[in-house]
Amino acid sequence: MSDLLRLATAGSVDDGKSTLVGRLLYDTKSVLADQLDAVHRASADRGLSTPDLSLLVDGLRSEREQGITIDVAYRYFATPKRSFVLADTPGHVQYTRNTVTGASTAQLGILLVDARKGVIEQTRRHAAVLALLGVPRLVLAVNKIDLVGYDESNFKLTAKEFTTHANALGYADSDVLTIPVSALVGDNVVDRSANTPWYTGPTLLEHLESVPVEPDPHHVPFRFPVQYVIRPRTPEHPDYRGYAGQIAAGTITPGEEIVVLPSGSRALVERIDTPDGELAEATAGQSVTLVLSHDLDVSRGDLISVANNAPNVVDEFEATLCWLADKALRPNARVLVKHGTKTTQAFVTELSSRFDEQKLSSVELPETLQLNEIGQVRIRTAEPLPIDDYSVNRRTGAFLVIDASDGTTLAAGLVGAPLRMTQTVRGSVRNSVNPGP
Repeated sequence: MSDLLRLATAGSVDDGKSTLVGRLLYDTKSVLADQLDAVHRASADRGLSTPDLSLLVDGLRSEREQGITIDVAYRYFATPKRSFVLADTPGHVQYTRNTVTGASTAQLGILLVDARKGVIEQTRRHAAVLALLGVPRLVLAVNKIDLVGYDESNFKLTAKEFTTHANALGYADSDVLTIPVSALVGDNVVDRSANTPWYTGPTLLEHLESVPVEPDPHHVPFRFPVQYVIRPRTPEHPDYRGYAGQIAAGTITPGEEIVVLPSGSRALVERIDTPDGELAEATAGQSVTLVLSHDLDVSRGDLISVANNAPNVVDEFEATLCWLADKALRPNARVLVKHGTKTTQAFVTELSSRFDEQKLSSVELPETLQLNEIGQVRIRTAEPLPIDDYSVNRRTGAFLVIDASDGTTLAAGLVGAPLRMTQTVRGSVRNSVNPGP
């Protein structure tokens, strides 16, 4: 059985992300006949002599009419070697929030640049977001290489500039690959191109099929946000009490001691139930029901953890926010924090710094965080939360900030400081950049 790679594409407007994804789907024969027929008809209606492969991704009518992608489009395809879940994110700067969504579970990010333009502001912004979210590997696809005559020096200059930026964000050279491609023509996407004899690396698909995949978080301590307490109270199950949810991280087996947080109550796992029967072991990503050795006061929003390595339970913590709302964030804002299955009232008590993803520096004590800005904050919650640092556990170190008045999502939050922001005072950088992914 092939393994699974989750990847996300990002880049500026018109760099060819949707065409690249369409080319991957087309050349790997992952397109149904009726979809391909629809693309041929739509392309002919536009007066095109060849199929516009971006239409395989830009599924919304408004996208097709405007020729832009305005939302995250998820596509699933497979080769004999591996299965893929791909998130194609929009390029407009005002939709950076969608890049956060698409990259939140990605194991690899594909950044596109136009070979004629090279690394631009949006490229640096997207790389910073991917680093902040802990995406472990990057590919820079230097697209439209045909439009610069397959020039090697052009490619090398772009590759060097991007690698330098990625290194500053904490990526090692081995975690970054730069590939010259033409999504429109197909150069080095699936098939190796004779037009770039100077390029000796893998094609994009070859790299996607062979790059090491970061495993799901089985090796980290067990974390289980409780979604629902099951108590049938039927003649067949008069005393049954089970705690249902999806395992966020780690592995659990019957007989292990657990602790329920924030209460601190302890018990043993008596058995692990599923609709298909009991399990001898359950791991991250599985939806199960835990039956404990004795009854405890457990409800939705609680977190069940392995007893010998539990998270901290706090009501105040530092976090990094990707601000996603048009309304700016100001100190002492009253919000809701959703962590796992728990939602509680909270205050953003301090805006500590704002990260400049272009200069890789930060501004201390900013007055606001605006749309698409990244900042370090301090949050105080009305109820204690069991949290992990995001750099240790991406699943239980992430949370959402929600508008208490209308329920809209304001920010994606990461516990701790995944990017080690520099401190800038009166416009001069005080410390050298030393961020980590």
